[in-house]
Amino acid sequence: MLSYRHGFHAGNFADVLKHIVLVDLLDYLTQKDKPFEYIDSHAGAGLYKLSSPQANKTSEYEGGISRLGNEDFPELGRYLSLVGEACNGNGTRLSHYPGSPWFARRYLRERDRAWLYEAHPTDFAALEKLMDRDSRVRCQQEDGFQGLLSHLPPTTKRGLVLIDPSYEVKSDYQQVVDYLIKAHRKFPSGVFALWYPVVDRARIDRLTQKLVGSGIRRIQLFELAVQADSNEHGMTASGMIVINPPWTQFERMQQLLPKLLSKLDQQDGFYRCEQLAGE
Repeated sequence: MLSYRHGFHAGNFADVLKHIVLVDLLDYLTQKDKPFEYIDSHAGAGLYKLSSPQANKTSEYEGGISRLGNEDFPELGRYLSLVGEACNGNGTRLSHYPGSPWFARRYLRERDRAWLYEAHPTDFAALEKLMDRDSRVRCQQEDGFQGLLSHLPPTTKRGLVLIDPSYEVKSDYQQVVDYLIKAHRKFPSGVFALWYPVVDRARIDRLTQKLVGSGIRRIQLFELAVQADSNEHGMTASGMIVINPPWTQFERMQQLLPKLLSKLDQQDGFYRCEQLAGE
């Protein structure tokens, strides 16, 4: 199915959490001179105009990125700078919100590489145009689950894999775990980040149980719920599961998630910061 378009949801609370974690991981990987490879299994268009008909139809960004400011979140200086200055110039009005490929490209150095997968033809065309034939980046219009396995292990022996499907098909909840386990077997030292939405809590419980049962170690979970769990109100929460995270990330998220909740909570929200599997 190719009906999902992220433009309706760009900059919402789920994007905020996902990209805060992503920027943290990219900061970590670029602390060393050794090159790395970035693989994005479901890249999207890469950049979203917040005045577009899609974004204005839901205005989800008003409950997400629009609520964050540097004065309240000095610890998010890099993330907010990328969104505010690099993406929107020096103006104060938020006109665009970047997708994961945009953030990743900002971190790429001369010897780093990125592999971006997107199946939707319109979003793929926008992604390819955005990357502007950057020699460090390869955009491919094909299934991202299969694509990510073809690049593992990377020749650099260092890498970050983001798995971020739409979950518009229920089988995606099963597929993400299956492919994540396969990917980890091929590249056990790699950093993996899996985004998930909470629409039905039971699905997420099954997802995490299967992942923990796989025997993979060093798994952390960061979740932000802006409403109490419900099967009637669409996505009430979203989370990031990180395998082989930076050693500083857990403490950082423990301090940050309560602050994010205080700004983004809609009704009876909560957060989770958990070690699913240790060393």
